[in-house]
Amino acid sequence: MMITQTVEEFAIAAREWLDVNAKQRHDSAAEGAWGAGPFSVSVFHALTYEQERDLLGEITAWHRQKAEHGYHAITWPTQFGGLGLTKEYARIFSKLEAEYETPNRHETFSVTTGLIAPTIERFGTPEQQERFVSMFLRTDALCCQLFSEPGAGSDLASLSCRASRDGDEWVINGQKVWSSGAQFSQWGELIARTDPDVAKHRGLTAFMVPMDLPGIEIRPIKQMSGGTSFNEVFFTEVRIPDSLRLGTEGDGWNVALTTLGFERDHSGSGGGSARPGGTFSKLLATAQALGRTDEPCVRDALVQAFIHMRVEGFVNRRAADLRAAGAPAGPEGSLGKLLWTEGMTKMSDAVSLVLGAKLVADTGEWGTYGWGEHVLGAPGYRIAGGSDEVQRNIIGERVLGLPGEPRVDKNLSWKDTLR
Repeated sequence: MMITQTVEEFAIAAREWLDVNAKQRHDSAAEGAWGAGPFSVSVFHALTYEQERDLLGEITAWHRQKAEHGYHAITWPTQFGGLGLTKEYARIFSKLEAEYETPNRHETFSVTTGLIAPTIERFGTPEQQERFVSMFLRTDALCCQLFSEPGAGSDLASLSCRASRDGDEWVINGQKVWSSGAQFSQWGELIARTDPDVAKHRGLTAFMVPMDLPGIEIRPIKQMSGGTSFNEVFFTEVRIPDSLRLGTEGDGWNVALTTLGFERDHSGSGGGSARPGGTFSKLLATAQALGRTDEPCVRDALVQAFIHMRVEGFVNRRAADLRAAGAPAGPEGSLGKLLWTEGMTKMSDAVSLVLGAKLVADTGEWGTYGWGEHVLGAPGYRIAGGSDEVQRNIIGERVLGLPGEPRVDKNLSWKDTLR
């Protein structure tokens, strides 16, 4: 598509639209200011079912409002409802939008628009692309990932959920776990085993599954932080047509890796933007409010957290530039994911040092005890999107050329492996 609107013209038009459709923040530069507005640094939602449902409703309503002008998918082709513009235009809109009051984030929204929509665009048939991509980009329907299982977490390729061919249909039996937002999703991207007689990576196939089919049971999991964002999903004789198969039969591992690559990619984040677990500005404001910034140990922890955030931002910008140039996925995804989780750990360590007992004793003071949601939730990201250990193996083997981990089951058929 030929771009006919300059960045400056786009920014003016976007500002005018935002002025009409959203309320400007009183002081967007004061994000993290002590005592201003609601305080939340949670990594995973600690909401009731009704609160989480209502939040998703607010997010999708705002997103669909943006979709009327293509602002929901600025870099996507016009055939999918986007504007076909470059990332520079998208960054401009994101910076402008941050100056207005908009609904908070939710993982199910990100999974739908940032993981599954682009996966279908890459692997789907023309009919699947026409049916799903625009719908998911607009969030007219929401999606969840149906990947992990009780016996297949980091070693995803060892999963045992079966999909058996029956004419033009597939019959699915098995269990998935840690499926974020499954209770709110209309669709799920499922990776299932279709051939147990070949090596574990080769016998997998991907499917799009309607979550309201007979035989599907969703059980929310209570988190220690209070919410129920994660779920177990059980499949008992669930039938889906072959037209919902995503990619070729036996190519599910490549489909899964593509989705996980999008999950690990934080190239859209500059490192200090709105993100799960809060921002450095909130951490700094907490230390300043408690009068701890003159203490050498606290200052060192704050500096380490800030340096890490900046390095993370540079890595993410590099990944964004490579993606914009059409380069294939490289080590930036794994590196970015490691930096993301390590950054959360540094923030947890720093705020624990700053708060001391205030972290675990609720005094009612604004912006103190609430940090407990971050400290409790941050470790979860070490296994989300592929564990930190898996990311280090990827970098060691595929980037540094180090010897691979011993894999005794590499050339065995799945049915012959120990489980």
